[in-house]
Amino acid sequence: MNTDTKLPLGAFSVSLNVKDLQKSKEFYEKLGFSQMGGDMKHNYLIMKNGTTIIGIFQGMFEGNILTFNPGWDENAKKVNPFSDVRDIQKKLKAADIKLNTEADENTKGPAYIELTDPDGNKILIDQHR
Repeated sequence: MNTDTKLPLGAFSVSLNVKDLQKSKEFYEKLGFSQMGGDMKHNYLIMKNGTTIIGIFQGMFEGNILTFNPGWDENAKKVNPFSDVRDIQKKLKAADIKLNTEADENTKGPAYIELTDPDGNKILIDQHR
């Protein structure tokens, strides 16, 4: 892939695997974060401080994940135009980047892809619209 070519991935956040959602919520609130999404009943919260977004998830996945949301800005507002996750997938595959999970290229709307960087960090590109 040409390093001069931008690949707009959407809003960025870090998805953290936490042991105790309530304790983590309280901790991040002390750091100035406030809840902007999610639900305690569903074991996850999306927290924001300025333009910084984190997701805290209890029992949903292992490890931490770098997350991008095509079609959203940092306020969870729709942006247009945006790069569809399937178009991002095609560009990544053309650049010989191995995907752990692929989106069905025959569909439209919400979909996701997952990949791992050379150091084992998970990356999720999760399109909600």
